[in-house]
Amino acid sequence: MAEDKYNLKNPAVKRILQEVKEMQSNPSDDFMSLPLEENIFEWQFAISGPRDTEFEGGIYHGRIQLPAEYPFKPPSFMLLTPNGRFETQTKICLSISNHHPEHWQPSWSVRTALVALIAFMPTNPNGALGSLDYKKEERRALAVKSREAAPRFGTPERQKLIDEIHEYMLSKAPPVPQLSSSEESSEEKLAARESEAQANSLDAGSVATEEQHPVSAEVQEVSANTNPQPTGAGTSRDVPASSSIQFQPKPKARVQKPADDRILTWAAVGLTIAILVLLLKKFMKSNGHGAVFMNGS
Repeated sequence: MAEDKYNLKNPAVKRILQEVKEMQSNPSDDFMSLPLEENIFEWQFAISGPRDTEFEGGIYHGRIQLPAEYPFKPPSFMLLTPNGRFETQTKICLSISNHHPEHWQPSWSVRTALVALIAFMPTNPNGALGSLDYKKEERRALAVKSREAAPRFGTPERQKLIDEIHEYMLSKAPPVPQLSSSEESSEEKLAARESEAQANSLDAGSVATEEQHPVSAEVQEVSANTNPQPTGAGTSRDVPASSSIQFQPKPKARVQKPADDRILTWAAVGLTIAILVLLLKKFMKSNGHGAVFMNGS
């Protein structure tokens, strides 16, 4: 690699070139990754399926895009080989990827990320963005198919690097365990399954715009392919049975009788007169006429 093409004082360039040398001087049987000659921030990689899983013996290619702030910001990952665990040509959501920058550590490297990616392969997807949940026999059939040829992707330079990595990984990968009859029959369904998954990923954006109610980001990552539930079905579960509903009789409003109105009126008049008499007595007493008033009474 022509190092004079890049600014060696740039921290990201310096770090990437160091990782390239380390990858070449200390290769692994489980993965291989190298950057493009024309752009060292884009890497092509291949990993070997983890042993004792349905991915064993498979060779899975992908692409890594390093940010300009690397290693202080995480890279993004994209799988190119159909595998039944991650969607192809879609940025996948992992704790080591740019979907979760809060988890990334600058001490991690491309090598560290590839080791983690291998460990993620047999885990439960839990509806994460870019994840798939194929059956084990389907994944094993895809592992067999992955060895046949490297995926076609990008420019001739990219393809040349992908083919070289594939040849290296093919020489290191263990054989795929023998397929059972049910697994062999499932291999015929994989092409249609992959096409359906890609179509659903393209339609996810249009489905989101048609929703009338806001949906959280976690629900969108869990299921881009879930069909909205009919309104009637949802309501039928929420409404209790008619036999369990008890209606209480509405209390009757009390109608006041005319006699009551007259009694209240006379009581108010009498109270008013008593108050006026008391005020008059107080006024007469304050003016010195209290005695006269008392004698006259």
